[in-house]
Amino acid sequence: MSHNDPVHIQLATPERWADLVDLFGPERGASGGCWCMWPFLRGKDWKAMTREERRDAFQQKVDAGPAPGLLAYRGSLAVGWIALGPRSQYLRFQLGKTSQPLPEDSEQAIETTHAVTCFYIRKGHRGTGLMSLLLDAAIGHARAQGARQMDACPMETDKPLQWGEGFVGIADVFRRAGFVEIARRSPKRPLMRKTL
Repeated sequence: MSHNDPVHIQLATPERWADLVDLFGPERGASGGCWCMWPFLRGKDWKAMTREERRDAFQQKVDAGPAPGLLAYRGSLAVGWIALGPRSQYLRFQLGKTSQPLPEDSEQAIETTHAVTCFYIRKGHRGTGLMSLLLDAAIGHARAQGARQMDACPMETDKPLQWGEGFVGIADVFRRAGFVEIARRSPKRPLMRKTL
């Protein structure tokens, strides 16, 4: 498997669950056993769950649909993940100090906004442009789902990131994809938006 192999993007549907488990690591569950449940829950509720409960809860989301994200493949190997969907479904993103909607955002605007909440790239495939490819595919997917805009609250960085720090995305990747900063409530976490 080479970094030069073409990448294809697929919806994270129930038949792709085994690929998602393989990507995240059956025991590890991506970043510290998150299983991508972090953006859906209040902090205390997330901490109260075991890794297995988070995995099962996320599998229920995949099974119930719509797909909670996209998978990037090189050949038959899942090498990357982006979580996205309607902003209103991500409780922590909605309530978070850095990521909550603007005061002037109407309820209707929020209902037609999708959010990108996290990425996960397989070790050995990081630094190969997968984050940009996944974000471009996510923009197209959100547009096809009728979203009017997309929000994200990525990491602003001027130094190499430590393991796991970039799971929310890198601000420069979002800028290159046409997102603009609409608020900065934390020095390293701009709230960014793209009109679709």
